[in-house]
Amino acid sequence: MRLLKALIALGVVLAIIGGAAFGVGWVWLQNEISRDGPLAQETNFVVANGEGLASVALRLERDGIVSNARIIRLKARLDDTENSVKAGTYKLSPRVSVGQILEQLIAGDVIQLRLTIPEGLTTAQILRRIEAAEVLTGDLPDSVIAEGSLLPDTYIFDTGTTRTQFINRMAAAQVDLLDELWPQRKPGLPIVSREDAIILASVVEKETGNADERGLVAGLFTGRLLKGMRLESDPTIIYGVSQGEPLVNSRGERRTLYRSEIDRKTDWNTYQIDGLPKTPICNPGRDAIAAVLNPVETENIFFVADGKGGHLFAKTYREHQRNVAAYRRFEREEIQRERENN
Repeated sequence: MRLLKALIALGVVLAIIGGAAFGVGWVWLQNEISRDGPLAQETNFVVANGEGLASVALRLERDGIVSNARIIRLKARLDDTENSVKAGTYKLSPRVSVGQILEQLIAGDVIQLRLTIPEGLTTAQILRRIEAAEVLTGDLPDSVIAEGSLLPDTYIFDTGTTRTQFINRMAAAQVDLLDELWPQRKPGLPIVSREDAIILASVVEKETGNADERGLVAGLFTGRLLKGMRLESDPTIIYGVSQGEPLVNSRGERRTLYRSEIDRKTDWNTYQIDGLPKTPICNPGRDAIAAVLNPVETENIFFVADGKGGHLFAKTYREHQRNVAAYRRFEREEIQRERENN
């Protein structure tokens, strides 16, 4: 009997000691989970697709974001969330705790990446931007991407998006836009296909960066085509000369067109050919495409730059000549002012 009592007493003592030890350990773990981490400044942390918690925890420790990778793994194991970490790019705040990190990783509270492709770039220029974009992964596709087949825009995407996926998304976005706008086009236009719409929109895009003028420029070009007149657009000459790359002189400085280039017949030079160029001369944006499908009605058939970011429009050639003279005068005055300032 005495032995039994002694054994029971010993069991009680061991249970108390074990419970106390567990309690101390639990308190320690909670403190480790909730205390400030060593991260000194805000940083982005990327979890790759298919990456496990063990790898994530080790990288967090290696990057100085947490002090001990084992704490993260122990916390996740206790919560049964080891397989709940989601891929993506996370913005981590200074002094972020282990508990806060795990909450973000499990909730998938990721940063959405974005890349803006401006209107009016050639496909070659767009591909160079995409290749240089560090937020994308993988190589450019081997297949040829047609001129004018990509829709410029600001695209939001997740970590791990490949360059091929991004390009495919741009191409699909243009198809979707044409599916939306083509059925709503104005009747009687001199464009008979979606490809024609993109070609004319690319010329409008390169002719004016002024959003307020796109519809008017589209209307002017539409009027010229309906009258059997040539478009006579300078950007189409440039595309035939350099495939849309800026023209430079022997010193590498930007230059204007040479007379020989204006007179040179190419598949794009609308001073020398009737109708539309052979292909688009750039990748037009939504507004330029919408403008050529529903152009502003206008009697203007001539226009010239005003030197201030816009254009001067005219109904007759005589009026156009006056506008050209005004632009030349503006150019001379600008040159004189530059000389006086220097």
